[in-house]
Amino acid sequence: KCRTGPLDIVFVIDSSRSVRPFEFETMRRFMMDIIGNLDVGPNATRVGVIQYSSQVQNIFSLKTFFTRADMERAINSIVPLAQGTMTGLAIQYAMNVAFSAQEGARPPHKGVPRIAIVVTDGRPQDRVAEVAAQARNAGIEIYAVGIQRADMNSLRAMASPPLEEHVFLVESFELIQQFAKQFQDKLCGVDMCMEREHGCQHSCVSTPGSFYCECNPGYRLNVDGKTCSPIDACADGRHGCQHHCVSLRGSYSCRCRPGYYLSHNKRSCIMVDYCSFGNHSCQHECVSIPNGHYCRCRSGFTLQPDSKSCRATDLCNGVDHGCEFKCVSTEGSYHCVCPEGQRLQADGKTCSRCGAGHVDLVMVIDGSKSVRPQNFELVKQFVNRVVDLLEVSPQGTRVGLVQYSSRVRTEFPLNKYHSADEIKRAVMDVEYMEKGTMTGLALKHMVEHSFSELEGARPLSHNIPRIGLVFTDGRSQDDISEWARRAKESGIVMFAVGVGKAVEEELRAIASEPVEQHFSYSADFTTMTHLVENFSLNICPEEGKGETEIRSPCECEALVQFQTNTVAILQSLTEKNILWDDAWASRSLAQMTARLEDLEKQIANKK
Repeated sequence: KCRTGPLDIVFVIDSSRSVRPFEFETMRRFMMDIIGNLDVGPNATRVGVIQYSSQVQNIFSLKTFFTRADMERAINSIVPLAQGTMTGLAIQYAMNVAFSAQEGARPPHKGVPRIAIVVTDGRPQDRVAEVAAQARNAGIEIYAVGIQRADMNSLRAMASPPLEEHVFLVESFELIQQFAKQFQDKLCGVDMCMEREHGCQHSCVSTPGSFYCECNPGYRLNVDGKTCSPIDACADGRHGCQHHCVSLRGSYSCRCRPGYYLSHNKRSCIMVDYCSFGNHSCQHECVSIPNGHYCRCRSGFTLQPDSKSCRATDLCNGVDHGCEFKCVSTEGSYHCVCPEGQRLQADGKTCSRCGAGHVDLVMVIDGSKSVRPQNFELVKQFVNRVVDLLEVSPQGTRVGLVQYSSRVRTEFPLNKYHSADEIKRAVMDVEYMEKGTMTGLALKHMVEHSFSELEGARPLSHNIPRIGLVFTDGRSQDDISEWARRAKESGIVMFAVGVGKAVEEELRAIASEPVEQHFSYSADFTTMTHLVENFSLNICPEEGKGETEIRSPCECEALVQFQTNTVAILQSLTEKNILWDDAWASRSLAQMTARLEDLEKQIANKK
C-alpha cells in the first residue's frame, strides 16, 4: 500500500464518443487499480471522480466515500457521456468545484497535496493551457495521461513540471493496466512517519518529505506540536447549560442543582414539583420550592402552628377597613354596610344620606360608527351605572335617553319609565345606530324636544333641576357652539363626557361652568368607571341665584325640594282664593319668605 500520507486525488476521465465501450472499461480498471493501492479514509487519502465530454459530470466528490468498496461501486456505475472533448472545461471544474472545501478538499494550511489525474484519448476541443496554468497556480498538481490518439502537446500544456514526471503516453488501452503500477510509484514516496521517530502522542500523518501530528477526537494539539490535552468543552461558555457544565473527553453534559431535573433539551433545568407528589397535606395551597415545599393559606386566612391548616382571619379587627358605619367580616374578606335608609357609596365604605333631591336627567349618547358595537355595549353599561345613583320615580328623578349619529333618535322620553329597573332594561334593548357624529344636531333635539313638558320635563316653575349629560367619542361633524350655548341659557346644567378621540375643546364648550366640574374624559371605553364617580359627585347643579352658592348634593337637594313645596303651596292657596285679603296675603308671603331665607342661612352655616 501507498502510505506516504494523505492526498486529495481527483480523477478527470475522458468519456467522449472516441472512447469505445471496451476501452472505457480499461479506464475503470485503471482507476480501481490506483485506488486499490491507496490508504483511503477521512484522515488519509480522499478520492473524487469526474467525467467529461462536451460537459462535466461529478461522479463522486472528495467527501462522498471513504472506503475502496464504495468507490469501486460508484466507478462501475459510470455511464459514458459519449459527446465532445472539452478538457479545459473539465480542468476548470476540478479547480473551482472538485477541489473546494465544500466538496471535501482539506484546507491549504493542512499541507495535503492536491492531485488531478487527467486521462484522455484525443485532442481537446477547447483551450487547456491557460486554465491548466491557473489550476497549477492554485496549488493543484496535474498528471496528464494520454492514451493512443492523445495529443502530446496538449498533455504537456496541462501537466505540472517537471514534465518528465507528470506526462505519460500509453500506446493502447490494453497497456494502461500495466502503466498503473508505474504511475503508482510516482504517487508513492517515503512514509516519513515510518522512517523517523516522530514523537506524536496520538497519531502521525505523513506528507511528502515531512509529517505532522494529530490528536484523537476530544483532544487538542499542544504548542509543542506533538502532545495532546483534553478539550474543556465547558470553558468557552457556549455550552448553554442553565446550572452546571461537566466537561467530558471532547464533549460536555449539563447537570442541575439539587431540587431540579434536566429538561428534554438537556440544557435547561426544571424545579421538582414536590406538591405534585400529593402528600403535602396542606389545607389550602401547596407551594413548591427547591428541595421541598410549604403550605400557604388563601387571602383572609392565617396559617396555624401545624404549618398545614388555615383559620379565617377577622379582617374587620385586623385591618383599617374604613367603613363609615359598620364592617362585616366574611370568609377571607369583609364588606361595609350602612344604616337603614342610607345607601352605600361607590367607594364601598361611605354612606349616602341624600334622598330628597330630584332632577330631570336626559342622557345624549354617541352612536356613531367610530364607537363600534362592543364599545357601545360598554356605553349602555355606563348609562345604567348612572341610573343606579338616582332615586327614580314619577315624583322623584326622571330619566330620558337620546342616541345620535348622522340623525337623532329619542330612545325614551322623561315620562316613559318610572323605576330604575324599567330604565335599565330599556337601555340594554337600545340598538346601535352607527354612521356619522352630528353632536350639534343632538344638542338641538335635546333643547327643543327632550326637555319639553310634552316629553315629561316638569315645568320650570317647579324649580326641578334640568341636567343634560352628553357622551361622545370623537369630533362632531357639525357646529356645536350655538346649541351648547342655548342649552345652558335655557337653564339646563350640561355635563360632557368624552372617551378615546373626543375633542377636549368641544367637551369644554358643552360643559356648564365651572367647566372642570362638568366635563370628564377617559382614554379608553374599558376604563370609564371613574367617570361615573365624577358624575355622582357633581350631579347636583349649583344654585347660582344671587350670591348664595351651595355645592353639597344633600343640602342642595333639600333646599330645592323645600322651595318647590313652598311655591306649590302658595300657588294652591292663590288658586283657591284663600288669600282674599291683599294685606294679609302680603304679610303671609313676607313671613314665609323670611322663614325660607332663615332656613337657607342655616343650611349654609352647616357647610
